[in-house]
Amino acid sequence: MDGLRTKGNSDSFWKKNLKNVPGRPSPKKEVSKQKSGSGSTSYQDFQESVNDAWAVDEDDEFFDHSENAADVRISRKVAHSAALSVINSHRSSEAAKEATISQERKADSLQRLAIQKGDNPLGIEPTMPSPPTRHFPGHPQLLVSKKGLQISMAEGEATDSDSGKIEKFHVLLDDALLNLDSLRQLSWSGIPIKVRAITWRLLAGYLPASLERRQNLLERKRHDYWSLVKQYYDTERDEVYQDTYRQIHIDIPRMSPLIPLFQQKTVQEMFERILFIWAIRHPASGYVQGINDLVTPFFMVFLQEVTAPGTNLENCDVASLPEEQRNILEADSFWCLSKFLDGIQDNYIFAQLGIQQKVNQLKELVQRYDVEVHNHLQQHGVDYLQFSFRWMNNLLTRELPLHCTIRLWDTYLAESDGFAMFQLYVCAAFLLHWRKELLEQKDFQNLMILLQNLPTADWSNSEVSVIVAEAYKLKYMFAGAPNHLQNSLKAAS
Repeated sequence: MDGLRTKGNSDSFWKKNLKNVPGRPSPKKEVSKQKSGSGSTSYQDFQESVNDAWAVDEDDEFFDHSENAADVRISRKVAHSAALSVINSHRSSEAAKEATISQERKADSLQRLAIQKGDNPLGIEPTMPSPPTRHFPGHPQLLVSKKGLQISMAEGEATDSDSGKIEKFHVLLDDALLNLDSLRQLSWSGIPIKVRAITWRLLAGYLPASLERRQNLLERKRHDYWSLVKQYYDTERDEVYQDTYRQIHIDIPRMSPLIPLFQQKTVQEMFERILFIWAIRHPASGYVQGINDLVTPFFMVFLQEVTAPGTNLENCDVASLPEEQRNILEADSFWCLSKFLDGIQDNYIFAQLGIQQKVNQLKELVQRYDVEVHNHLQQHGVDYLQFSFRWMNNLLTRELPLHCTIRLWDTYLAESDGFAMFQLYVCAAFLLHWRKELLEQKDFQNLMILLQNLPTADWSNSEVSVIVAEAYKLKYMFAGAPNHLQNSLKAAS
């Protein structure tokens, strides 16, 4: 990777060799690191202590993602006050215990918060994060808390015990013609384990709304995937495909080093095939480092579908599963990944301009909402691209425990207008969640160490639900504003 340059608070701080495509095999010739005149707190010095950085070009412009205010069915005052009420009640365990509001009023409040997106997403009191657990910065975290207790991927069976919600899912899923909007509304606040796999297939667009057509389509798509494997993976590859394969083959063994499941040879071979076939079907982007992390949530959800309840998934022996189940698991993970990435493919084309635009939009949003945090980062020479590029590239999979990522993706998949824009607000809410800790850091290096290794190891689904609620509040406050995310376009011109 080329050397990085910092120029104080200048926007021109991240350079790359145009011949070196992010996430792809680098040229064989040696590229010497460029020297910088910055001091010991510069990003160059810090970059040497971490192993996860990205080479990208400077951003050119922004997109206007403003929403049509006519689509909002409730007043801004009501939604804003409802969001604040929900967040405050769940930040204070004392207030949560003393609350006497009825279940009907709570449901109504959250229904307004999410614009009728479903049931209460914040129905459990959040568990406050414990002190940081040591782990590899920039890698997905364990499914097990530091206390050694197995964490359920649905965070304690609280959601599954809600038989009323599960029954609502079954009513929708068993309908001859699925009402997809209703399924999104119900899923936005979290999906119970028992119906998560089928719901994800439907929300991703892998399965049709027609109940009658689903089984035939599943069989055909699974057959199509294995035909692609036979045609492109199991045969001698030409030089272009061979380079892609080599890069994937190098990256996969380094994936999720703390989770034994992903060190199994059978699982690594499954991921290799998925990523290789995806790359050759998407030549505009090809394989980009980090896409392997986006297979993981689908793989885990579909693996849980075919294993016994209570199975410790991180130690599950996938090779012991029947071959038919392994084939289904792999094919479904591939097709859902493909559908999921369709809306954000500009994130992975040459120079990953889509991500650069979103990083600058994040900067604009934080500057408007919390100027103190923004100025603190700028004062100490921290640029948003240095920490949030990975957030955008990996959709926070490297910042959160895996079970929290899966809960977050319940909401991403349920977003009716696609999750790409909503993820921007999630990243903003995630950054501002650490406001106090950030303001306590008084130099560049400590800020970057915190941002690269945030203490989320003991997070539960309740913390994710708070982040999602705060992200919705930010979206509702800013997305419809006439000048939202547009000023940077003028400044860049």
